[in-house]
Amino acid sequence: MADEAVVHQVPYHSQWESAELVRAIIDGQVDAAEDPRWGQSGAGTPEEYAWWSWRLCGVACLRMALDHWWGLAPPALTLAEECVAAGAYVRDGESLRGLIHTPFAAYARERWGLAARAAELAPEEVSAAVADGGLVMVSVHPAIREPAGPEPVRRGGHLVLAVGTTETAVVLHNPSGFPGESQSFAHVPWRAFARFYSGRGIVLGPPGT
Repeated sequence: MADEAVVHQVPYHSQWESAELVRAIIDGQVDAAEDPRWGQSGAGTPEEYAWWSWRLCGVACLRMALDHWWGLAPPALTLAEECVAAGAYVRDGESLRGLIHTPFAAYARERWGLAARAAELAPEEVSAAVADGGLVMVSVHPAIREPAGPEPVRRGGHLVLAVGTTETAVVLHNPSGFPGESQSFAHVPWRAFARFYSGRGIVLGPPGT
């Protein structure tokens, strides 16, 4: 892993507009449709927002990257609709397949001018990409928000953004992380990270990288 710590000062965005409500929403204490900031997502109704909000981890990662490099974070539903049009999400009624890495990387390049590639990446390659100035959307099990918890039943299924690397830990912005615990700049030991990581990701960088 990186010999020296590298942590990029990336703005954080949750996949829910009210980041402070994430634990309550995930625990079922608050319905996502009751998020008081739902309108900021670009959704037409609270119900549309609630449906999408559980599926916006990849979009949240993109918003963070765009905010970092371009100083803008377009509304989540605007980006989601563009991803559907680009084939990065495939919607079938009430089901949604995605985020599909290869068409998403093409979309990030063509629409936003980012360097983007989908790849199988060993943890040390994630570390190297971040140390080289990139950000990496990594596919992990959502239980990574509590990395000391039980062994996950599978790896992957949720996207988080690697924003930093140290000799002992990967530093993550987790779109569904818990406030004050695992949302932003969460240090997850590399050994724990391997329990959740699918081995796949999307490396992002500014143009020319």
